[in-house]
Amino acid sequence: MDSTNKGPILSHIPTFYHLEAQLTHAHAYTDSHLLSTTHSLRSRNPNLSATTMAAVGYEYEDGLQSSVDGGIPYDPSFVPDPVKSFVVHLYRHIREKNVYEIHQMYETSFHTLSDRMFKDTPWPSVEAVAQYVDNDHVFCLLYREMWYRHLYARLSPTLKQRIDSWDNYCSLFQVVLHGVVNMQLPNQWLWDMVDEFVYQFQSFCQYRAKMKNKTEQEIALLRQHDQAWNVYGVLNFLQALMEKSSIIQILEQEKEGLEQFTATDGYDYSGGSNVLKVLGYFSMVGLLRVHCLLGDYQTGLKCLLPIDISQQGVYTSVIGSHITTIYHYGFANLMLRRYVEAIREFNKILLYIYKTKQYHQKSPQYEQILKKNEQMYALLTICLSLCPQVKLVDETVNSQLREKYGEKMLRMQRYDEESFALYDELFSYACPKFITPSAPSYEEPLVNYNQDAYRLQLKLFLYEVKQQQQLSVVRTFLKVYSTISLEKLATYMEVDESTLRTILMTYKHKTHSVGADGKTISNADIDFYIDDDLIRVVESKTSKQYGDYFLRQIVKLEAVIGDMDRIKLE
Repeated sequence: MDSTNKGPILSHIPTFYHLEAQLTHAHAYTDSHLLSTTHSLRSRNPNLSATTMAAVGYEYEDGLQSSVDGGIPYDPSFVPDPVKSFVVHLYRHIREKNVYEIHQMYETSFHTLSDRMFKDTPWPSVEAVAQYVDNDHVFCLLYREMWYRHLYARLSPTLKQRIDSWDNYCSLFQVVLHGVVNMQLPNQWLWDMVDEFVYQFQSFCQYRAKMKNKTEQEIALLRQHDQAWNVYGVLNFLQALMEKSSIIQILEQEKEGLEQFTATDGYDYSGGSNVLKVLGYFSMVGLLRVHCLLGDYQTGLKCLLPIDISQQGVYTSVIGSHITTIYHYGFANLMLRRYVEAIREFNKILLYIYKTKQYHQKSPQYEQILKKNEQMYALLTICLSLCPQVKLVDETVNSQLREKYGEKMLRMQRYDEESFALYDELFSYACPKFITPSAPSYEEPLVNYNQDAYRLQLKLFLYEVKQQQQLSVVRTFLKVYSTISLEKLATYMEVDESTLRTILMTYKHKTHSVGADGKTISNADIDFYIDDDLIRVVESKTSKQYGDYFLRQIVKLEAVIGDMDRIKLE
């Protein structure tokens, strides 16, 4: 099928791979079953290419063989027929820029073969498959990238494999940055490259920080390869991809109507390549994530500034990218006391996940989606406890929140050790896995320091919470009065006027923060000003939005009418 008339729009993908995956267990298939299923697939999807049908066939054959030969030890040089078919067809589709078929093979066939043949072993080595793809250098780099990603997901990589994966990323990104890459790849694959690159960096830092039980050989290897997964190398690659792609200029030109990057989801319909541009785009999200892992939230948010997250964009075209972007964006804003912005974005993404998660149940990322969903509910709980602006939260999300954390939220409003412990618990569950990027000192006694960065961020967060909890009493009184004298409030709070003025100044400071544009923004639902010795309270009032309420009631009414229509009256 010609890739030019098909177009790389992936929102409506035929379900033939999903049908194949849902059928009964692989060892039960017979040749006649395979033939009938293949005939059924072709009858439902008459436009399927011959190579795609061949790949489906190979996957069925593999199902039978893998169950029979399950006990054979792993041989990296042995390439089963299904893998030969997979790499040959994938190589051909990449050469033809057939994004549609590449996406099918990458997103479905690769995971199907992994589940059936390589659950507990790596894929065949790149040296073994190179002969089937004309020893193509770029394809071999892409295959290796998938090979290491599978290894990290299913097994525990050795130090040598971690270093080799770094070398492969260096080679791959050097080709993209300095070579001529004339291919189009699905956004899902390009996002996974950036996502996995940052994940493996994080994993390496955690691994290296556990020095206590390292062998002499491992320490020698770490000394020898001290540049592997170096924080400056990681940041430089992401920055270089962003700059070389000119993605910031492209997004600026798009605002003026001179570019069509978002409208085409980053794909190039004129026969060019989307690889550098989309990698550069996703690198901005990668930089946000790295800086969050390092605890540099301000810089992380600056890296994301070119992307307008209030609008749909290429980052929303891949569910993993969408969730990762908002999770780190929201967390960074939480740590910078921009609670209102964090609440708004967590609310939007949680509502989106609530409405769409059933469509991702068969996705390899489904478990990760659910995990991040739970973590963001925990972060939203923290935000609303520190800045009780429930009016910013949709009714559906608020209902889920009360169900998950309603009791804890009530206890978090109290100023005692129990509420303090709840903040500790929720932060520890929902925060990113912070890293210490520096190499250890090999001369001193070897100790584990993998928890140091997390403990520091937790300490800073809890210090902030302790300060905020002391202000909850002030807020309680301000909610009751529209005007109150300093003397009277000081008497109620059992402090002198001088101390009260300090507390009120602290309240002003803690309920305001500096936005990305440098302007001061307020997180307070209740504000005040002092007129001589009189406190005048200003409560923010938002106009009620009735539209959503009526829409929900209309949907409920339609559901009731539908149920009534299905009832047969006797």
